[in-house]
Amino acid sequence: MHWGLIPHWAADPSIGNRMINARAETLTELPSFKPLVDRRRCIIPADGFYEWRKEGRRKVPMWVHLKSKEPFAFAGFWDVWRKSDGKRVESFTIITTEPNELVRPIHNRMPVILRPEDEEQWLDTSRTAFVKAKSLLKPYPEELMDAHDVSTIVNSAKYDGPECIQAVSDDEMPRAGQLSLL
Repeated sequence: MHWGLIPHWAADPSIGNRMINARAETLTELPSFKPLVDRRRCIIPADGFYEWRKEGRRKVPMWVHLKSKEPFAFAGFWDVWRKSDGKRVESFTIITTEPNELVRPIHNRMPVILRPEDEEQWLDTSRTAFVKAKSLLKPYPEELMDAHDVSTIVNSAKYDGPECIQAVSDDEMPRAGQLSLL
């Protein structure tokens, strides 16, 4: 699937570039998400996510993950858009919520991480009305999470290896005007 929701009614698929996240508080108010709440819920497997902490003019990349380092699932929505030739483009968005105490100093939002025991309830649109499922869209417990600074190589899409999530000390972080590429 393509990350960045392209609603089935969209005239231009570039709308997906602006729809990588959906705010939990407004899902039933927006035409892009309202039709999906009761029929197109999904989970997105992950083992962490990046956020950038601001320190003055500098942005420090951080890796946020579960303390257990186990994979988890983000709550999301998906849809199908059709190209002019009829080919399907399946896309999704990640639902965000208020941050927990760990993420709050880093960013004002965080992805909704579902507890493993809640994943089936989130996905079962036939038995779980959105009114009930919406109660799952809350910050994950901060005591089960951790975060650390990582290298600025994460700022370049050409890097996608284990070095992207390795912890770095403040001494290893580049200063303004520097870019450390491994």
